Amino acid sequence: MSTYNEILQTGRELLKQQGIADANVDAWYLLAHVCKINRTEFLLRSNEAVDKASEEAYLQLIRKRMTHIPLQHITGTQEFMGLEFDVNRHVLVPRQDTETLVQEVLKVCEGKSVLDMCTGSGCIAISIAKLGKPSRTVGVDISAEALELAVGNARKHIVEVEFLQSDLFDQVEGQFDIIVSNPPYIPTKEIDDLMPEVRDYEPRTALDGSPDGLLFYRRITSALAFHLKAHGYVFYEIGHNQGEEVRQILAREGFTQIRVIKDLSGLDRVVCAVKGDI
Repeated sequence: MSTYNEILQTGRELLKQQGIADANVDAWYLLAHVCKINRTEFLLRSNEAVDKASEEAYLQLIRKRMTHIPLQHITGTQEFMGLEFDVNRHVLVPRQDTETLVQEVLKVCEGKSVLDMCTGSGCIAISIAKLGKPSRTVGVDISAEALELAVGNARKHIVEVEFLQSDLFDQVEGQFDIIVSNPPYIPTKEIDDLMPEVRDYEPRTALDGSPDGLLFYRRITSALAFHLKAHGYVFYEIGHNQGEEVRQILAREGFTQIRVIKDLSGLDRVVCAVKGDI
């Protein structure tokens, strides 16, 4: 029988042969997932034999990953803001870049009502409810399948988040202190050039932001007059080259104190603004 170290090396080599980015990391996560083992245990047991059933289960997942199925779709989870979220093919996999968006909202959300538009897995709304002290948190999405997953994630983290199925604001009533969104923002023509894990397995409706990538910023911003309270905040995640264009969309609607905020990689990632003066 093979040892833990031997099957890990096999997994790494198989993934590298298929050009899988981060083959070493993915091979390790799949091993940890199958064998329920952490790094300390692996170091202590690396030369121990792995039972045949676990080895075959591991290699089966490696073969799935070799076809570019996202690692998170195979394991069914992704960490975000230090919390574990269930994910599937109906939602975008939460990304570290989006943590910048949540961190900015957490600075101002205490005691305020928050609406998360295009909530997907619910990772943004749930992280805000779990780590901040908002008075109310609502997540909105057009996809019933995404909302079913988001409800499960909220239960998992024992937080109160209201979820609503709606095409943007069509079914939304009332006003909020903060509206946050990570909307589809990839220009249509660029989707086919994305890595296959994204292009082939993540929902296109959550990626496609129209020919210029800005449709949802325009649609959401035009509705903020009705759904954002006076002096309320709006926070958008953006593509790295969309800061100035989104700034202009907000400025044309009368928003002030518009800021473009960079992520940990130094790229423009968030635009925030205030409705009127404060």
